[in-house]
Amino acid sequence: MRTPPAHVAPPDRARKRRRLARTTLAAAVVAAIGGSGIYIAGAQAEEVIVPGRVQAEAFAAQSGAQTESTGDTDGGRNVGWLADGDWLRYDNVSITGADLTARVAAQNTTGGSVELHLGAQDGQLLASFPIASTGGWQKWTTVTAKASGVPAGAQTVFVVLKSIGTSDFVNLNWFTFGPATATTPSATVAPSSSPSASPSTSPSSAPAGGGWVPVDQASWSKELAAFNAIKPKAVPPGTTRVPEFHTDCELANSAPDDPIVLPGLAGASHMHTFFGPKVDAFTTTDKLLSSTTTCNAPGDLSAYWVPELRKDGKPVPMKSFRVYYGSRVKDPSTVKPFPPGLRVVEGDAKRQVDTPKNAGSNQFWCAGSAEIGRSADGNWPVCAPGGNLIFQLVFKDCWDGKNIDSPDHKSHMGDPVNGVCTGKYPVAVPDLSFMVNYESLGGDGLSLSSGKPSSMHGDFMNAWEPDHLGALVKSCLNQNAKCGVEPTFAGG
Repeated sequence: MRTPPAHVAPPDRARKRRRLARTTLAAAVVAAIGGSGIYIAGAQAEEVIVPGRVQAEAFAAQSGAQTESTGDTDGGRNVGWLADGDWLRYDNVSITGADLTARVAAQNTTGGSVELHLGAQDGQLLASFPIASTGGWQKWTTVTAKASGVPAGAQTVFVVLKSIGTSDFVNLNWFTFGPATATTPSATVAPSSSPSASPSTSPSSAPAGGGWVPVDQASWSKELAAFNAIKPKAVPPGTTRVPEFHTDCELANSAPDDPIVLPGLAGASHMHTFFGPKVDAFTTTDKLLSSTTTCNAPGDLSAYWVPELRKDGKPVPMKSFRVYYGSRVKDPSTVKPFPPGLRVVEGDAKRQVDTPKNAGSNQFWCAGSAEIGRSADGNWPVCAPGGNLIFQLVFKDCWDGKNIDSPDHKSHMGDPVNGVCTGKYPVAVPDLSFMVNYESLGGDGLSLSSGKPSSMHGDFMNAWEPDHLGALVKSCLNQNAKCGVEPTFAGG
């Protein structure tokens, strides 16, 4: 039986700028208004029309960035949480002259540079803007650079962040690529991220990572109707009264892919360990539903993955992987099945902080034996013989009822408030808990493919067959009864 997770309040954002490593790949539309100026629909549908500028939030793809409301004079959004190695891609950019500018703000005294490359992250260097501290994350200044040339025609421009430090070092608000003319720079921009936007294809087959992805309401309504019609099985005397069932999965494959964060970009991710069906960068819910799986719960074709754990650079073998499905709400009879095609990420792959013993979060611990020490850096426990290293990752279990994905793959999910799913997140869904067991006693030489233990994270792509998931939720969770892999109250 799982243990309840410890919840720790996040640090104050103004004091510690926590970052998400998420890539947005949107179905792009070119939007030029009145022959000049750029129309931008930012992460909160805020619009900016400024002749001659490409707004930073107009990226077609990115890695490591978030947008936020800006204190700069033009309003709208700025792009922040940018550190060494992060990047932004802008499509269909017209470069009209050699004099380039960027609007920047920085609190980090380490500084760095913002490089512009043509066609690829390591493509021809167009220009480089030096970055120094401006005195604050919303203290804005304009920096200049000379382009190495003025290529003709629409260009794909990659903005690549460079710094000798590892922390966020710059915010970006806009760029200019020469003087403003009737053919002002025109970047391909992502459509509005409003939750009410309609997807261009079926959500179950659409590429992940493209911002807000609305649920297929017809499929969801059909699934709910079938769920509501299920008659729960009678709970026999002696059943443990805990809302719970689970699935056990074997290792499916390992690959440097992530079909939620980096869909269609084979080899672009750090190494992941996948459970359930075999997964690659091109995996979709539709493909999962026609796959075979290593999970033992009937009807579970979902995909689960975590970063690879390594010992002295070599993969650590898995001992077991179990996913508990439970409920944290006061009234588990309110829990509904997951909507079709739901995609969720929990944890932060870019969080690189130390996690000494009793740090309260992102802790690996010892299962089956006592912790008898710590690694030299204090981040990893040392387990006594007979035990093994384990990590428990708990997902959010309140859904917004509208979207199966969001720009950061998290914002469509929330936590219960006083035991109730309410407000922006009114729909209670099963509470996922990954129990990741390794054939390791911990100690020195360990690392995740994403970095320190604090970067531990997990991904979930729902591909349950609705009748099987519905039966488990109705009989086990709704009735506050412990089940195993089927609604038979066998526990396990």
